[in-house]
Amino acid sequence: MTATDDRIRVGIFGSGGWARRTHIPNLQKLDVDIVAVCDVSEEATRQAADEFGIPACYADGYEMIAAERLDALYSCVPAYARTGVEAVAARRGIHLFSEKPQSTSMAVAREISAAVDAGRVLSTVCFRERYRPLFQEAKRRLADKTVVHARFQSFGGLSSSREPGWRQQTGWSHWMEKAGGRAFDWGVHAVDYLRFMTGLDVTTAQAFYHTPAVYLQPLSSSFNMVFTNGATATLAFVSAGPVPPAEPWFTIFYEGGYLAIFGYERIEENGAVVYEAAQFDPWFEQDRVFVEAVRSGDGRALLNDYADGLLSLAPVLAGWSSSARGGQPIDVPAFIRG
Repeated sequence: MTATDDRIRVGIFGSGGWARRTHIPNLQKLDVDIVAVCDVSEEATRQAADEFGIPACYADGYEMIAAERLDALYSCVPAYARTGVEAVAARRGIHLFSEKPQSTSMAVAREISAAVDAGRVLSTVCFRERYRPLFQEAKRRLADKTVVHARFQSFGGLSSSREPGWRQQTGWSHWMEKAGGRAFDWGVHAVDYLRFMTGLDVTTAQAFYHTPAVYLQPLSSSFNMVFTNGATATLAFVSAGPVPPAEPWFTIFYEGGYLAIFGYERIEENGAVVYEAAQFDPWFEQDRVFVEAVRSGDGRALLNDYADGLLSLAPVLAGWSSSARGGQPIDVPAFIRG
């Protein structure tokens, strides 16, 4: 994959299974040059390089940025592993595609956002469902409505138990201090899609976690939020066992009615099916839009940037902080500013 002067050169920071299943094959379909891959795991780096013909491998993100001439960086490392690599890249004029969640630290996310501004680069966060027609249809239907309450719920299987030697037997995704549980991984999605569909931002966040000592992660967590128009929202994450059937992910109540979104399948309004979704790949669409933005230098088709992504990350991190303080409400704009 030899790059030429008129082709986009991309570096992949974090070459785990997710990058290999989605972004790397998508980028090759979009005819860009993936010139380097970086991961702390030599096995993951070598696997990506061998599978996709990527010429250069690195174990250190700073080294990759210093050594390679990159047009764009795809940051796919876990949120807890984000440090200053993305900020260094942005200040060097390298456009940034960031997987979500962006960081477990608001300070790190603020640093990256400031670097994006300083470097005047294009950026986006992978809240890919903004590109899915189902969520765009929900946004259209809510455009003239006055939202009064929004509800999101996510169910999953029972959390792993805290057996002797559990750290050696389980991966980082089961460690609460690194992965943040279901409420962190899917919480930023839920907040972002509520923001996208309603056009409202979160001003206040409060959360409670229920984590019996025998389990690695919470069995339940509940977030209470207030939007800029005074409307309220609740987000519930439950890891207890079998999933209840036919429950909507999102229910958005407005003056005079409600909109319910059932997975990626359909929208119901006041009990009637008003939209049924066709098959769609939002990851490819977002990758396509980002690549075209980098090629043209025009980011207007991007549905978010890194700074906007902070408005979806912060309410969840603020909730995490709230739970540690016994459910104390957190002022989200102040939390973002630090």
